[in-house]
Amino acid sequence: MDKEIVIGKIVAPHGVRGDIRIMPLTDRPEQFLNLTYLLLEDGRQLTVKAARFHKRMVLVSTKEITNMNEAELLRDKKILIRSEDLPPLEEGRFYVADLVGLPVFDEQGKQLGTFKDSITTGSNDVYIVAVPDGKDLLIPALKIYVREINLPEKRIVVKLPEWTDEA
Repeated sequence: MDKEIVIGKIVAPHGVRGDIRIMPLTDRPEQFLNLTYLLLEDGRQLTVKAARFHKRMVLVSTKEITNMNEAELLRDKKILIRSEDLPPLEEGRFYVADLVGLPVFDEQGKQLGTFKDSITTGSNDVYIVAVPDGKDLLIPALKIYVREINLPEKRIVVKLPEWTDEA
């Protein structure tokens, strides 16, 4: 797959030497420590010289950005990663970007809609299923409700929670 996924956002310069402060927008912020490049949303690629954590943020110095003024111009830019550069996941775990657009079926085989997004909550994620002629369905990302995610066959099978009025 040749997707690009947002993993962070530049929030400010850090110091006068062009370091940038990045807010991680990923479940795996430690991946910033292993990046060799920063891919910006405008298509530019910056070469990473060093990265470290500081107060929930990642501080990164790059070859191309050498002073505070250059770093300031990057404020609010999103940091992307190519899907092929993502770390592998353990069995049964998936990247949301791989699920977006997959058809979602109930246990009887009726298509309910398509996977739209995932919301991270305090206890478990919630999957958003776009329904063609109605409100989006919200399905807890728990094994009791998400029966199957099959990437090769491009399908997700769910059991609807009892509080949904979709049948």
